[in-house]
Amino acid sequence: MTQLELARSGVISEQMRYVAEQEGLDATFVQQGVAEGTIVIPANINHGNLVPLGIGKGLRTKVNANIGTSSDFGNMSTELDKLQTAIDYGSDTVMDLSTGGDISAIRRAIVAASPLPVGTVPIYQVGLEAIVRHGAIVDMTIDDILDVIEEHATDGVDFVTVHCGVTKATVERLRHQGRVTNIVSRGGAFLAARILHTGEENPLYEYYDRLLDIARKYDVTLSLGDGLRPGSLADASDRAQFEELITLGELTDRAREAGVQVMIEGPGHLPLDQVVSNVQMEKSICRGAPFYVLGPLVTDIGAGYDHIVGAIGGAIAAAAGTDFLCYVTPTEHLGLPDTADVKEGVIASRIAAHAGDIVKGVKGARDWDDKMARARSSFDWETQAELSLNQERARGVHAKHTTAGRACSMCGDFCAMELIEKCLDSPQVRC
Repeated sequence: MTQLELARSGVISEQMRYVAEQEGLDATFVQQGVAEGTIVIPANINHGNLVPLGIGKGLRTKVNANIGTSSDFGNMSTELDKLQTAIDYGSDTVMDLSTGGDISAIRRAIVAASPLPVGTVPIYQVGLEAIVRHGAIVDMTIDDILDVIEEHATDGVDFVTVHCGVTKATVERLRHQGRVTNIVSRGGAFLAARILHTGEENPLYEYYDRLLDIARKYDVTLSLGDGLRPGSLADASDRAQFEELITLGELTDRAREAGVQVMIEGPGHLPLDQVVSNVQMEKSICRGAPFYVLGPLVTDIGAGYDHIVGAIGGAIAAAAGTDFLCYVTPTEHLGLPDTADVKEGVIASRIAAHAGDIVKGVKGARDWDDKMARARSSFDWETQAELSLNQERARGVHAKHTTAGRACSMCGDFCAMELIEKCLDSPQVRC
């Protein structure tokens, strides 16, 4: 039975109990959330070394790190290094998006090495194999697609992005809408190209029940992909995007009926004033399914600094109820991330997630900040470093310019906290 089926039958699984312990919550709360579909626990039955993780309502906002090769760069060694970096800096999940080298071997190595839930986008492999087998991506068949998805499931992948909402109707909507950046989702582009070339429906939509059978067999969580997500502010919140979202809402109901866990992927590029409404719309249309967003990026001009742009949008999205942030790295739009980029992306998204958790009242979130405030008030530099997301950096920055007194080198002899501390203790002292 899947986690969803167990929860519906009233069973608190080992995974649900572990998630509850990690979140500081009652196990019944987690079980009820899984039963309702507002919490998912991506836990493929074949992922042997998995440490269970919950994503959804009432839980800490989670962060995903994308790793994987491209056709130009990367190999198994580089991706395992990125995996370890993501783990070291606190990512909650990883996705292997490899499109170069022996991608099956790379995926299996990542799953074997990762205690974190692992996600993939199987349509990438389908497209590459279709070129070899048929001569073109657009000639992929439903059996090609489902065979690869089952291969990923057999390998122990915990969640898969599937672009089931890219339908003939949504592509037609896109055609009449007119966009600046059209389709920026690689998987969405593969399937839209097939629809345009053949005139046939998206196989993942037409044969959705067969996909559900595979997902249920291995308890793979479906991450219903936003193949028509906006790739620029100019295209944000348009008819094509919302046409797809409505379809994903319907597919969410069907997945739950089949006992399959499901979450929804979201934009993308959104101006600040549209972030909250996009979260609210997803929660309404998809009946509270966990929401997984890329960023969102709130301006298009941050090339080289898009981890900051994504963190700004991610904090607003998390505060509004988003459950899962896909990190953005400094190389977004520019190139393939290396380990340094992975570190920066994870830390930026963790800051955003935590900022949102404070607003959402997630248990223990504010306590972390209060401990840091007390450490700063008492000039306890080591505790401040221990409470930082990057302890090494915190220690290094503080030690860069040391001072004789307790204060840091920013204020030196004129530290506001030190001055007021003296005056409060001895008002008669002349400062």
